[in-house]
Amino acid sequence: MRLFTVLFALMLVASIFLNVGLHNVSATEIVGGEKIFKKCKTCHQIGAGAKNRVGPHLNEIGGRVVGSVENFKYSNSLLELKEQAIRWEKPMLDKYLKEPRKFIQGTNMNFSGITDELERKKIIEFIWQVSESTQGSSVQENSLPEEILSIAGDRDYGEYLSSECATCHQASGKDEGIPSITNWPVKSFIIALHAYKNGNRKHPIMEMITKRLSNEEIASLAIFFNSINN
Repeated sequence: MRLFTVLFALMLVASIFLNVGLHNVSATEIVGGEKIFKKCKTCHQIGAGAKNRVGPHLNEIGGRVVGSVENFKYSNSLLELKEQAIRWEKPMLDKYLKEPRKFIQGTNMNFSGITDELERKKIIEFIWQVSESTQGSSVQENSLPEEILSIAGDRDYGEYLSSECATCHQASGKDEGIPSITNWPVKSFIIALHAYKNGNRKHPIMEMITKRLSNEEIASLAIFFNSINN
């Protein structure tokens, strides 16, 4: 059985890197990834404050060892891949989403798969973008002082400040390759922006913008974007 697991892991790595199509995805191709992700929301959460549900959370999935999210009970097949230090990369996730139970036999994921290649590209790019934006979020959530989380923001002031955010994030809630930030819970929004401000999340533009914002301004933006109903 051990030999089979090793051979399977080697074949898995080889098959993954034969698929190079996901490395050159245009912005046009990934539009709508957030909408397609709705198929996954019943079991998986992603983004600020994401937790394990029926399936593990998907934050920081890029390069993450398979079966390694804490406090989640995985199938034996995924735990065997964990022993081989197999990591989630885009080509592997593409194969998994196409035929989950065929690609990794014994998985507990009760999903038939996404047969359309373009849909898989869109959803993978969405997952990767949101996943990468959550780097260090758990550290920030545990360390952000209550006096910052309890600041009462001003909605009108937040609306005034929002024009810079709306350059990339559409106030309508539509996804154009950049995740929507409308209707976010206030606390999660504040945690996310302070994570960029403190350098716990890495994104050059977001880090630059948030470093210019005061705690009160971040709280006001959180109130404003939470108030938008799509």
